[in-house]
Amino acid sequence: MGRQESRRAANARKRMSRRPSRLGTPAGSTAKPDRVADPDAGFPGLLRQVWRRAERTEDLRAALDVLLTLDGHVPADIQLRALNSAQEAALTALRGPATVRADSGPTGDAGAAGGAGVSGSGGAVRRSAEAGVAGAVASGPAASEPSAPEAAVRADSRASGSAAFAGGAGASGSGAARRGADDAGGADTPGDGGADVVFVGEVGLAANGRIALRVPGGRPLDPRDLVGGVRRVPYDRAALDAYRRELGRVRERNAARAADCRAWLAGQGTEGRRALLDQALEAAVRTAPFVLYQEDTQYTNFRERNTLTGKTLWPGHPDCALGALRDLPLDLWTDQDTQLVVCLTLLIRSAGFGRVEEANGTQLTVDHVAYTLERVRRAYAAVPGVAPVPAAASHRVADLDRLAVALRERRLEVSGHAQLYREIHGALMHKVERVAAAPGPVARAREDAVAAHLRARLPLSGRTLADLGRDLAAAPDWLAAPHGAFGTGLESLVHETVTASADAFGADFAMSRGMRSLPDLVRALRGENWAAICDWDITHFFCCVVPRPEAAAHFGGSRAALADAAWAMSSRMSYNSWHFVAGNLPREPEVVARDHFVPPVIPDVAYFSDQHHHGHVNNNVRFSVRSPQPVEVDGRRFDGFMDLRLLRCAGEPFGEQDVLAAHRVSGFVARATSLAAALVAAGTGLEVTAFDSDWHWTAVTGAGPAAPGALAGPDRRAS
Repeated sequence: MGRQESRRAANARKRMSRRPSRLGTPAGSTAKPDRVADPDAGFPGLLRQVWRRAERTEDLRAALDVLLTLDGHVPADIQLRALNSAQEAALTALRGPATVRADSGPTGDAGAAGGAGVSGSGGAVRRSAEAGVAGAVASGPAASEPSAPEAAVRADSRASGSAAFAGGAGASGSGAARRGADDAGGADTPGDGGADVVFVGEVGLAANGRIALRVPGGRPLDPRDLVGGVRRVPYDRAALDAYRRELGRVRERNAARAADCRAWLAGQGTEGRRALLDQALEAAVRTAPFVLYQEDTQYTNFRERNTLTGKTLWPGHPDCALGALRDLPLDLWTDQDTQLVVCLTLLIRSAGFGRVEEANGTQLTVDHVAYTLERVRRAYAAVPGVAPVPAAASHRVADLDRLAVALRERRLEVSGHAQLYREIHGALMHKVERVAAAPGPVARAREDAVAAHLRARLPLSGRTLADLGRDLAAAPDWLAAPHGAFGTGLESLVHETVTASADAFGADFAMSRGMRSLPDLVRALRGENWAAICDWDITHFFCCVVPRPEAAAHFGGSRAALADAAWAMSSRMSYNSWHFVAGNLPREPEVVARDHFVPPVIPDVAYFSDQHHHGHVNNNVRFSVRSPQPVEVDGRRFDGFMDLRLLRCAGEPFGEQDVLAAHRVSGFVARATSLAAALVAAGTGLEVTAFDSDWHWTAVTGAGPAAPGALAGPDRRAS
């Protein structure tokens, strides 16, 4: 055994850049950065674009269409469900009686979507949510679905009558609105000589992406909270009276919901409430960022605005809204906090922590949770061979709790008959669980292309990926032996599968991650050395990233910049492996204390992910598919142990058929990894040494090691 590296040498090594184009140079030693941050990149730039478009749009309906969908980047129903009570009442009043929501109650015609009542904009919420996928403006992510959220919004507008705004706000009840100019910055006034205007409200776009409204009696919108200016919204006497009536109904409904939540929590007892709080706190720590609202109170574990335990507030922090309730008598809880705890409980009971992200960007109300659960219930009921879960008898918490528990139980059965996946709408970090249709010609063509590539490059035979997997299982020993340019067959299989996927799916990048030393993992598992596994850093993991040559066009035409981007993705994906692995271990103290997320178990497709995540913004990660898979290691199942990711920097988004095909491909790699782990458990040595920074430089540029100090191409903007 060689001499152990000294601490001084190790620290010196860590101070050297690992970026492929700068290998051998001290980190941070360049005269100037080769990436210049673009002020219009990411979410702030999108919001400025949205407001400019809304401001230039003459018709107020079309302007609201732009704001509700963030110019085609999200479904309108997310924004509609983000409205507080007064805003909800205002938009319902302006839309006219044709679309006023019937008070929610027992399931039936008065409820939303067959029993789950929603906010006052209910019709628009339901139709927009069910009609389309956000993300595509020109063309949708799946041929079987409408192409853009705007289509659903406009359809709702037509159904609502000519006086309605598209998707939720409209001109005064007397007629259509037109764009006008006045000293206050422009007013949309009645264009048909209707009733006198008695109040002029405002509509704007807040810096958090939500629509901002000045309602009757409200103060002018604060320009410090807005992306741009405002558009004026007139109220005539009829609209004002409708607003007053609707606001009364909304407040009465909210009071009833809050009282029901408080009574249900009281029935849980002190220890029961503490258990629910502990569960909600665990969800905040172990899941991706979420931003939720209760009226004007924001609850989030995201970045500097944290009000919940997360990356900024450590567990037990006194500023955490949930932690502050633990020893507080129930009668001192606010109505907002009361509903927060109940709604989080219902979401978690229906599908685990991941369901919380399906409320991202919206008001977390009982009625909105009821809408979500009913949407899930209907989706599950449509799966052949699965008995439907009965709808909730009402929107009382007890009835919704029974529905949530039943859905969680039925979810396991559904997953055996159909593929579940999630849509991710990156601009608002909102997720929606979907049930996929059967694989069609597109999915089969993708899979066939990958299988053909693997047959030509690996010692496997078979027409389909399933055939190749069976052939591999019959003789897996070559996975531990050198193959081609790689030290092990497993490395070769991962690389060839990723390469084939990039071409077959038309992706700019494809990648797959895993653990470098399966022998180390087997030894740690057999010794129950959980602390050792938790102590491993990201260098114990790998990710093979393969960009197609055409992707260099998104990086200034520089292959060196492309290699740097590939390595940045590889490093981040190695972090993801590090972040998930502890979630599969027993809840020992060292595991609980270790930062980790609950490992993902179903695939997802993301639209416009280049908004918030700095790495996504810098490396143009716009559209993606992720397919996580479990791997069995020495008898223990590790969820999310590996995945296949496909990225596009521009162009068309991926669709449902891409998700189905990618899941077949990732399942093939997972099967190979499990077979490799079985070889290791039987005593075979197998280490993954490829896919480091040097490898990505050579693989992407086709050149030898980068010269010290070599720049990654010309100066470019991170966009």
